[in-house]
Amino acid sequence: MATQPPRAESLALLDKLVTALKRRGIVSEEEIAQKQASADRANPMTGARMVARAWTDPEWRALLLRDGTAAAEAMGISMRGNPPLGVLEDTAKVHHLVVCTLCSCYPRAIIGYPPHWYKSAAYRSRAVREPRAVLAEFGTVLPAGIQVRVVDSTADFRWMVLPMRPEGTEGWTEDQLTALVTRDHLVGVSLPDAGGKASRAA
Repeated sequence: MATQPPRAESLALLDKLVTALKRRGIVSEEEIAQKQASADRANPMTGARMVARAWTDPEWRALLLRDGTAAAEAMGISMRGNPPLGVLEDTAKVHHLVVCTLCSCYPRAIIGYPPHWYKSAAYRSRAVREPRAVLAEFGTVLPAGIQVRVVDSTADFRWMVLPMRPEGTEGWTEDQLTALVTRDHLVGVSLPDAGGKASRAA
């Protein structure tokens, strides 16, 4: 396997590419700045707000599951330049786990930058081969009767998990529910609970 070029070399190549794209009028400095600002603003709280709204608004839930990109745009989240977003609904019978088997494809517009473990070769390979073992390492042990469905996030289509609403949250506000949801819930390695604590081990 070829080694990765040094960071300085990679940055120099990126600079040359951006300069060439701007020279040809394919992209402007303003568009680049806007894209960078959008990426920096993105964080798991955005996805958490989408989940909390789905837990409280059936019509919104239907839109989210039908067209994640349209749902994000409806909440004021710019999805321009991003691959389509799909949302995977956990149920009492099926639990979803998101992985990018080739690199680190991830719905950055709504979750932010991926954690280091998501990009690791170990997670990318083991999530497919032994998903229950991987989940257990995050403190998530599912009953044998629940199917674990591993979904590959790609350059053409990104995925986010809609976890089940925890018991004991009846009557909670959308803000309270948002506070329960973490990045790990949005990719399926852990489950939200009514105490606001992820089931991932410390």
